[in-house]
Amino acid sequence: MDAGWIVVAVLAILITLLVAVRTRLLALFGYEISRIEAQRSSQDELRGAVDDFRRDGQMVREDRDRVGGLFDLEELEVSDIMVHRTNMRSVNADNAPEAVVREILQSPHTRMPLWKGSLDNIVGVLHAKDLLRALNDVGNDFSRIDVMKIASRPWFVPDTTTLQEQLNAFLRRKAHFAIVVDEYGEVEGLVTLEDIIEEIVGEIADEHDVDIQGVKQEADGSVVVDGTVPIRDLNRALDWNLPDEEATTIAGLVIHETQSIPEEKQAFTFHGKRFIVMKRDKNRIARIRIRPLA
Repeated sequence: MDAGWIVVAVLAILITLLVAVRTRLLALFGYEISRIEAQRSSQDELRGAVDDFRRDGQMVREDRDRVGGLFDLEELEVSDIMVHRTNMRSVNADNAPEAVVREILQSPHTRMPLWKGSLDNIVGVLHAKDLLRALNDVGNDFSRIDVMKIASRPWFVPDTTTLQEQLNAFLRRKAHFAIVVDEYGEVEGLVTLEDIIEEIVGEIADEHDVDIQGVKQEADGSVVVDGTVPIRDLNRALDWNLPDEEATTIAGLVIHETQSIPEEKQAFTFHGKRFIVMKRDKNRIARIRIRPLA
């Protein structure tokens, strides 16, 4: 990793020097500098250099992904990396205290959103550490726990917030967790500080994490994928290059490419892959088999 970062740093310095020399030479020969300002930015130059190194095999995949992740912070929005509401683990605050406590303690996540009435009415966020501290104070008597008194106020952020803006906001507020809403205030999902960091450094795993959820590698070389799996996650995990400009999830990509909601067993070929719809749940593509073309 260190060698890759050194190469990128040297390239940045060289590009800056070359731009300065070019500008001075053009000025000496009487060219108006304003007419050449349409040149690519230094960031674009660096991104191009990283792509060149990738093609030449001179940069390992992990370094390439980290550098690309830094560039993407200004271009991606929280909606591109959030945990969608269909995959978001949450707790009904109106449930019995014992049920709420057990659900939170059994979750692999340290923070859980609480809702009342419907998922669009998030009323708090409960941290497992705060819950354990409260349980200790009442002698582990679940019936004496009031989850709403322990929970913190939810923080709502627009789905159009860029990752750079959200990262700055997380650091400024010293927060790790936010609920993502659309322009109508309806809950779309959640985003965490870890989600953004992983866009830069790759997957951060600990002893409670599982492999990429919703993806299963088959013995025949195909991959069975839940429709809600983000395209970016699949690209990173398998070193693929499926486009994510028009869709965020694998199901969204299939719908975009086919301009329809395919039936089960329908198969399509695009972007060098064979996509077979394995399961459809009403108007939602639930599971897809993807087979790289030989």
